[in-house]
Amino acid sequence: MNLKKYFIRALHRLQKGPGYTYKELLVWYCDNTNTHGPKRIIKEGPKKKLIWFFLTLLFASLVFWQWGILINTYLSYNVTSSLSIGFKTMKFPAVTVCNANPFKYSEVKHLLKELDRLIEVALERILQPTPGNSSENASPPLDLELWHQIPLVLIDEHDKDNPVIVDIFESNQTALGNQTAGGNQTAADNQTAADNQTAADNQTAADNQTAADNQTAAGNQTAAPPAQANTTSEEKKYKLAVKLCSHQGSDNCTYRNFTSAAQAVTEWYILQSTSILSKVPLQERIRMGYQAEDMILACLYGAEPCNYKNFTQIYHPDHGNCYIFNWGMDEEALNSSNPGAEFGLKLILDISQQDYIPYLSSAAGARLMLHQQKSFPFLKDQGIYAMAGTETSIGVLVDELERMGYPYSDCTMNGSDVPVKNLYSQYNTSYSIQACLRSCFQNHMIEICGCGHYMFPLPERVNYCNNEDYPGWAYCYSSLRSSIRHRQICIDSCKETCNDTQYKMTISMADWPSEASEDWIFHILSYERDMSTNVTLDRNGIIKLNIYFQEYNYRTISESAATTIVWLLSSLGGQFGFWMGGSVLCLIEFGEIIIDALWITIINVISWCKGLKQKRVQARYPDAPPTVSELVEAHTNLGFQHEDTDALPRDEVLPPEPGTPPPNYDSLRVQPLDVLGPDSDAE
Repeated sequence: MNLKKYFIRALHRLQKGPGYTYKELLVWYCDNTNTHGPKRIIKEGPKKKLIWFFLTLLFASLVFWQWGILINTYLSYNVTSSLSIGFKTMKFPAVTVCNANPFKYSEVKHLLKELDRLIEVALERILQPTPGNSSENASPPLDLELWHQIPLVLIDEHDKDNPVIVDIFESNQTALGNQTAGGNQTAADNQTAADNQTAADNQTAADNQTAADNQTAAGNQTAAPPAQANTTSEEKKYKLAVKLCSHQGSDNCTYRNFTSAAQAVTEWYILQSTSILSKVPLQERIRMGYQAEDMILACLYGAEPCNYKNFTQIYHPDHGNCYIFNWGMDEEALNSSNPGAEFGLKLILDISQQDYIPYLSSAAGARLMLHQQKSFPFLKDQGIYAMAGTETSIGVLVDELERMGYPYSDCTMNGSDVPVKNLYSQYNTSYSIQACLRSCFQNHMIEICGCGHYMFPLPERVNYCNNEDYPGWAYCYSSLRSSIRHRQICIDSCKETCNDTQYKMTISMADWPSEASEDWIFHILSYERDMSTNVTLDRNGIIKLNIYFQEYNYRTISESAATTIVWLLSSLGGQFGFWMGGSVLCLIEFGEIIIDALWITIINVISWCKGLKQKRVQARYPDAPPTVSELVEAHTNLGFQHEDTDALPRDEVLPPEPGTPPPNYDSLRVQPLDVLGPDSDAE
């Protein structure tokens, strides 16, 4: 009960408000505030009052303008980068070594046999061999089904407004016609060679044609005509392109042009071999690659010998079998005891260049990469080549990157907040932006093309693309790869890692072994590998690597917030104090007057609502409301009412009946609240 009375009393006191009007409240604030300016407005004369009012308004506007700039600067979450140099014993990086050639040609030759024959004949037609020098005469007929799935075409640009598309192999295998860029193809059956005939325009297939005019097609094949001997490069206005269609026989095709036939042939061969190898089981692909015991001839880490058993094997689609030293998956990562070449990793590798796939691997050497422990090596992006017949020394410097997370940057600690499913998690590796971008591309390809690309990992219950099961996969893959929209989606979805370690390499090379020592070195290495006294190794297949820390100094590039809450508060206070001489207490005073003004507003609104209610009642009852006695008199007992004398004769008027008049109830009238005494709330 006492608590109820306390709240009622507090409510009555609040209803009184801090003042009666806004003017009185404003005068009280200007007279009592510690902020410079408002006091002068009420104490000076009319002219100075106007000047001080203008100056106070101007400086207050400047304060709020500066505050807006400072708050906007703070909310932009800028960072500053600082560089620090430290010295400590560091973990030796994980070293991944691969062969530039993914498979031994002797192991995959049976799978690529028809593909190799097709490209050999196609190259002869592109290069226009001399009469009688064709290899088609002694070869069996070609199976053109593989060719028609992803063909190579010649684009004749003599007439740039109407280029002509010429297929290298004619579909009816008798004569080569002209195909326009729109996909319409015509055939010339008995076409003769004119003097101004060019290599990309027409082809003759007559049996009685002389060898000096054109090359005769053997069996059921035709060959592109040779160019004239005096044909210049300006006259050969044709390009080689890969024709990609949504499905075989469709007019919905695109042509990937190349400035060089070498680029076109390599790209075409990669697409075709990808389709073939995607159907080979993983274990069979591992068996067809280079094995660790054959590739790693010698290993030395510091003063401790090592061998191929100290390497972890993974399968990389671009390079086949790769081997990682010091990956840290099964055992603790190794530390480097000292900087310098004698305390690093020394390797001798055999890349067996003579067993390279001729049309798939145009570069010879070893592909290697330095990276963090438990991270997947993306050699195509971050790897380097080591050339055969050389000793390559790689000095390493370490850069540690420390980025600030949200809201200062859009980085991630472990990839758990990235909306892309990491397909490389099956290797138990850590998150990286390269893994995210490739996983995002593979997910888009599965969604759009219905199959996954051979170069990237697959999710469950999804197959790799190939020409037989997915005829339009190459067209879909090419369109997706060139799509800026899908690329931007992946870039926006993936995030950089907040903490990263980068290895800066200084590379130097020298011929190895020297001419004076190559004889005994090759004898020893051949004997250790093959147990043979004959030399089975040569300079074209041997690589020596030296990987070491140049120094133990490491650089840490860390980010820190350029603006903090302490900076913001000090800057806001500095501007307020400089322009108006205010402080935090002045802000509290200003907040107080705002609260008081709100109370006055609330009281005025309540009073207005009460007045409006009273006006509505008065409009409903224009006369004064009856008193209680009047209401009682209207309902008195009929026994006390006088009879109507008009209803009786005059001579029969009854005398007045005795009775008691009703009491006057005005003494019981309830008084309104506003007439109560000031101490009535104390009861």
